[in-house]
Amino acid sequence: MHPYAYIGDNLASIREKCASRAFSLGVAEPMLLAVTKSATAEEVSALVRDFGQRAIAENRTSLFCERYDLFSDEERPEMHLIGSLQTNKVKYIAGKVALVHSLDSLRLAEEIEKQSAKRGVVTRVLLEVNSGREEAKGGVLPEEAEAFAYAVKEGFPHLSLGGVMTMAPVCVDPEDARPFFRETAKLYHRLLDGGVIEGEGVLSMGMSDSFLCAIEEGATVVRIGRALFRK
Repeated sequence: MHPYAYIGDNLASIREKCASRAFSLGVAEPMLLAVTKSATAEEVSALVRDFGQRAIAENRTSLFCERYDLFSDEERPEMHLIGSLQTNKVKYIAGKVALVHSLDSLRLAEEIEKQSAKRGVVTRVLLEVNSGREEAKGGVLPEEAEAFAYAVKEGFPHLSLGGVMTMAPVCVDPEDARPFFRETAKLYHRLLDGGVIEGEGVLSMGMSDSFLCAIEEGATVVRIGRALFRK
């Protein structure tokens, strides 16, 4: 038996739940983004090489770089950064990251612009929205998000605003996260309809305990960590 068979089983189960819920709603199945911050290098290797997961995310730049170096260019999965990004760390991920989920200040946008221009790349980003208006969390307040999104689109040619991300407050009942997802989805669609979001658009929300609720509220990307690696 594969030493990390539990990861393959968990992945298959989560994929099936995502597909089933999307099918019942008549919507496209969301992308499953594997959050690997709590996993060992061996577990991440198995997830990608043996079980076929093609998109992973880290919340710290140091671990992002470790995971990036774990794979060759040919086998490397799509790499996302979902945690708070410090301006002095942008240089380590520019040109490597597929999507930054946590753009929440013009100062950060300026640094991503600078480092992207230096490398001749365009960095895709998501606007992080603090839907719960929590002081301890990053993100732009919902009432300030549209103006911020327009400023990013108009002022930073080496940034591509791909959509919106939110992390709902910790809820005992996943259903309690629904209002935060719903408010973020409304913002996302206003930006999408207004042409501020480039490309197909990404609405990143929902984690291990709340991803089904997030799918019901329109998530196109769900971020799953703990549920993938539990034995």
